[in-house]
Amino acid sequence: MRIEVVRGDITAQDVDAVVNAANSRMRGGGGVDGAIHRAGGPAVLEDCVRRFPDGLPTGQAGWTTAGNLPARWVIHVVGPDRTAGQTDRSLLTSCYSGALAVADELGARSVAFPLVSAGVYGWPLDDAVAAAVETLRATPTDLELARMVAFGNDAYELLVRSTT
Repeated sequence: MRIEVVRGDITAQDVDAVVNAANSRMRGGGGVDGAIHRAGGPAVLEDCVRRFPDGLPTGQAGWTTAGNLPARWVIHVVGPDRTAGQTDRSLLTSCYSGALAVADELGARSVAFPLVSAGVYGWPLDDAVAAAVETLRATPTDLELARMVAFGNDAYELLVRSTT
């Protein structure tokens, strides 16, 4: 699998699936989650309610339609909220390995990832990048392309250094 780094908007990525850094309720929110729900339209929320009536636990992954997004699917992952005391790094890495497993189940060949938990959930940026890149490299998958979509220069530069 090739890991590519871009700076931009995850909702505009022309890939088979985009990964959503969701909250455990799976009903939309702020950051990446809010952006994906706004751009994808009501079909994303409707599918979340239908597929995940009780939400998802931290560290887990599941999929829905992508609604109006260029992608076909949204793979929702629930990252650990470090600001709420969730500091177990394995919960963060399981978001990436779980997303890859879901992508393989769907037959996806290209997936765009945000940096899970690196925003309002307070995971340190350098470790968020390391956890993402290490897990993507170590997890067996049929995926051809994992695109890391950086929001901001610091994240972009750290991702580029970590993947070259």
